[in-house]
Amino acid sequence: MALEHAILVSLAERPGTGYEIGRQFDRSIGYFWSATHQQIYRTLKKLHDDGLVAYEAVAQDARPDKKVYTLSDAGRDALRGWVSDRAPVPRLRDELSVKLRAAEHGDLADLVAEMRRHRDIHTEQLALYRAFADRDHPDAAAATGRRLHQYLVLRGGIRIEEGFVEWLDEVVAALDNEMSTSPAQPGTSPTQEKVSR
Repeated sequence: MALEHAILVSLAERPGTGYEIGRQFDRSIGYFWSATHQQIYRTLKKLHDDGLVAYEAVAQDARPDKKVYTLSDAGRDALRGWVSDRAPVPRLRDELSVKLRAAEHGDLADLVAEMRRHRDIHTEQLALYRAFADRDHPDAAAATGRRLHQYLVLRGGIRIEEGFVEWLDEVVAALDNEMSTSPAQPGTSPTQEKVSR
C-alpha cells in the first residue's frame, strides 16, 4: 500500500483539509499506516495533480484560504480498483527477533530488559486499542458497513498486540529461567558451539 491509498480511504470517509487528514492519521489510520503531516500535504498535491482528488478553496478570516479535499470520480475508481487488487503478503522484519537469535553473544540481562521494555510498549498499545473498541464500537456485534470495517481493522490491531504481549511474556520467562539455571553468563564460554540454521 502507498500513502496515496491511505489518503484516498480517509477522503472516502469524509472530505477534509490536509490538517484534518493529518489529525485523522494521528487518531486512527496512523496506527496502521503512519505518515507525517508534511508527507500528507506532499501526497495530496500529487493526488490533485493526478486528478484523483479535487479541492474547494474556503476563505478564512485573516488567514490564507484553506483547501477542502474530496475524492474525484477518478479517485473513487482508483480506490475501488485498489481494494479489489491482491495485496502482498506482509513479511515480518523484526530486529528484536534477530537480537533474540543472537542472545548467546550478548548480555542476557540486557536483552531481558529490552524484551520487558517492548512488552510494556505493546501492553500500552493493546490497552489503547481496547479503549478505542469500548468507546467507539460498543455495538460492534450489530455493526455493518464502514463501522464494521473500522472495527475489524481495530480487532486486527488488538489481536496483533495480544500476540506480541503473550510472546514477550514467554520470552522473558524462558530467558529468566535460563539466567537462573545457567552456571555462567551465556557467551562467556571459551568455546562456542557453531550452529548453522
